[in-house]
Amino acid sequence: MFSHDRIWAAIDALAERHRLSPSGLARRAGLDPTSFNKSKRQGVDGRQRWPSTESIAKVLDATGASIDEFFTLSDATRDAGLPQGAFPPQAGTIPLLGFAQAGAGGFFDDGGFPAGQGWDVVEFPAPPDRRAGVYALEVQGDSMLPLYRDGDVLIVEPGAPVRRGDRVVVKTREGEVMAKVLHRQRPRAIELVSLNPEHPNRNFDIDEIDWIARIIWASQ
Repeated sequence: MFSHDRIWAAIDALAERHRLSPSGLARRAGLDPTSFNKSKRQGVDGRQRWPSTESIAKVLDATGASIDEFFTLSDATRDAGLPQGAFPPQAGTIPLLGFAQAGAGGFFDDGGFPAGQGWDVVEFPAPPDRRAGVYALEVQGDSMLPLYRDGDVLIVEPGAPVRRGDRVVVKTREGEVMAKVLHRQRPRAIELVSLNPEHPNRNFDIDEIDWIARIIWASQ
């Protein structure tokens, strides 16, 4: 039986099979990179949005998958109990990026999720539903001392609610990526406290921020 959830689950599962995010899959198929983003799956009026048959045909052509494989992936994802829109990493691993990659253009979708392919990976022993959408950033340099050292790995979760006192990774629209402590978030501004006392605290207007992701774990 066709359903909104099954169609989107099949797209996400096909992206995962090819080690892509939904945005990366859209690019490979020659579509707008945002075509399969979570924000495109429901209209502002709450109505469900469906991918077009043309989009699905382009995805199948780009990946070499048959329509039978497409729906088999949908069934497998549904039976595993994964949430709609999740693209779980394989075998307990998640993508690993450096802060330089995180700051470069084209590596993330508009939700702050990795949107490319060929990433390094790192083990993250968590249930599949806990790994979905989570990725790792490798600390580079000493700007986060004494809390985080060069080479430490931060596990971040885009889209997770953030509150005062949370450790977060923030990317500005200028491409700067930083790990800070969220001091205060107002409707039009955000205040960040530096982890390293030798580095200044930072304040930004909300429209200067590209994305913010909560740090949920660190290997130290």
